[in-house]
Amino acid sequence: MLTIWGRLNSHNVKKIVWFADEIGLPYVRHDVGGAFGMSADYLAKNPNALIPTIEDGDVTLWESNAILRYLAARYAPALWPANPAERAQGDKWMDWQFAFADAQRDAFLQLVRRRPEQRDGQLLATSAAASGAAMRILDRTFAVQPWLSGVAFGVADVPMGVYAHTFFTLDMERPDVPHVRAWYDRLRARPAYAQSVMIPLT
Repeated sequence: MLTIWGRLNSHNVKKIVWFADEIGLPYVRHDVGGAFGMSADYLAKNPNALIPTIEDGDVTLWESNAILRYLAARYAPALWPANPAERAQGDKWMDWQFAFADAQRDAFLQLVRRRPEQRDGQLLATSAAASGAAMRILDRTFAVQPWLSGVAFGVADVPMGVYAHTFFTLDMERPDVPHVRAWYDRLRARPAYAQSVMIPLT
């Protein structure tokens, strides 16, 4: 059985748990990171001292998007196109997500991890503007296709799907991105997304 190591309030862990639930893949999950710390045994699995890590039989793997690609290739190939050109069109958004995460990080930290009196308004405003500008790029994509994976939901929708929930939940200035909002609404209708991603931000 698949084992997932990582606390569920981590964006990168949510990706893996959501995708496993989405495809009906049984798993067990162990809280690691943050307040839960990391044991020597865990650090032997992942020397980066980051989460998540998975164990699947004799496979041990870290890096969340690499894990997603592995799970899709092994257990849900229909959600990761076999055609290299089609697959790459989705893969680019999986990698783009890391730049978006950098843009949104300060807004998340200021609004979720800081008390109101501790917040840096300039950091928050800069981060909100940067993540909003990135979402305008995404909005132009969704104006011409319904999913980041193309014509149907696929693994490429998972990384940004997790971050979209944070974007629309944080109490910050946001641009009007109706096509992203429509995509987010389609994600919210998926039971696995609602269960694993739409949890309180902590």
